[in-house]
Parts: sequence; structure tokens; C-alpha cells
Amino acid sequence: MKLARFAYNGAVHNATYESDQLMVGSVAYDPNDVMWLPPVDPRGSTAIGVALGYATHAAELKLDVPNYPILFHKMGTSHIGHKAKIVKPDVEYMHYEGELVVVIGRACRNVKPEQALAYVMGYTIGNECTVRDFVTNYYRPPVKAKGFDTFGPMGPLLVTADEIDPTNSNIRTYVNGELKQDDNTRHLRHSVAELIAYISEFKTLEPGDTIWSGTPEGISHIYAGDVIRVEIDGIGALENEVVDALK
Repeated sequence: MKLARFAYNGAVHNATYESDQLMVGSVAYDPNDVMWLPPVDPRGSTAIGVALGYATHAAELKLDVPNYPILFHKMGTSHIGHKAKIVKPDVEYMHYEGELVVVIGRACRNVKPEQALAYVMGYTIGNECTVRDFVTNYYRPPVKAKGFDTFGPMGPLLVTADEIDPTNSNIRTYVNGELKQDDNTRHLRHSVAELIAYISEFKTLEPGDTIWSGTPEGISHIYAGDVIRVEIDGIGALENEVVDALK
């Protein structure tokens, strides 16, 4: 099942996506006429990011990585929906990070990897925008580098766990139509199940919490006017334009 959240005429709606329409009960909405919202309401939930989730991404940055996942907290105010604008601050080097986002469906604590996927509600697409100016040491959580308002586009859909294989999902990122990232989640340093198990060792994961699993190699500068498109097979495509911050 494909789920979505959107705003229309001042009201927020939860919908299913069927036959290219957003369905709220028996009422159909044209996806081109609505304001897409993140498919997970960031209010009251926790978003956890995974830095250097792919060895190829660590290699392109010339960074050594520990055996365990490198985690950081994502700001709820960074989340925006499909087609919303990414606001670029006055910085030297800003880039995209296309990735698979895991949405927790049931509370869990101290789960084993072999049981972890049973606690997943579904999956969506994330674009974790990052300002490289503020990343100097991966042991210091890159909260500012990844925490600006609008730096967490997510969506457009949340696809239930029964329809997605998180161990074998193709992910591609395009900038202005040019392919920049092309990889598969089987190359994650830690699988989705391993990430859930690791995080739940110290934190109770609650329904609606998200895990941003990391991005593969292929990052590059982005500028105002660029359009970033992240695709994951079975979920769809998340697209956002970059604009300059108001001076």
C-alpha cells in the first residue's frame, strides 16, 4: 500500500495513492493540485541519521570508518515534502544525499536483527542535504551541517513494508536530469535490520520514528536553480528545487 500526506484548501489529509490519484475515502485528489507533505509527521517523532552508511561514500570523502554505525539526530524542522523548495544558505559547499528512509511502525527495544524488520511500517525516500563547510570530524554529530530548515525532503509516498525489500532496493539521484548516484541498498555498511537492532540497544524506537540509512557515493555541489530528484524502485521519485536564502 502507498500512503501520503498532503495539504489542500488549508486542511491536512492522509491518503492512499491509487491509480495516480490521492484517495481520501472515496474522494480523489489530483497530485498536481495539492501541497505534498512529508509522509511521516515529524512532530512528536525522532529522526536518526546514519553518516557514511555506504563504504563507497566514505571512500570518496577519504574517511576511515569504525565498525559500528555513526549516528546523529535530524531536526524535525528540516523535513519538507515532495516539490517543496530547498533553501540554500550562504555557504561554500552544499550537496544532496539520496537515501532510503525507514519508518518504524511498532515500538521496539533490544530487538535482534532477525526480528527487526517486523517493527517496520514502511519506507520512503529522503534527500539529506548537507553543508560540507560544517563537517570537520564525523565523531562530532553534524547537526548544523544537516539541520537547516528544508534540509530533509522526504516522500512523496510511504510504501508499506510488505512491498519493499530493504536489502535490495535500487537508489538513484539526479541533478538537473544528470545521474549522480546509482547504487543498491545491499551495499549499505549496516543493513536496515542491523541499524534497528543497534539503535534499539539504547533507545526505544517509537511508531513514526525514522532512520535515514545513509547515502552512496556520487555527491556534488548544488546551487540555486538546481532540481534534485531521488528515485527508489517501488517507492517513486522525490523532487525538489534549490533556491537561495533571502538576504
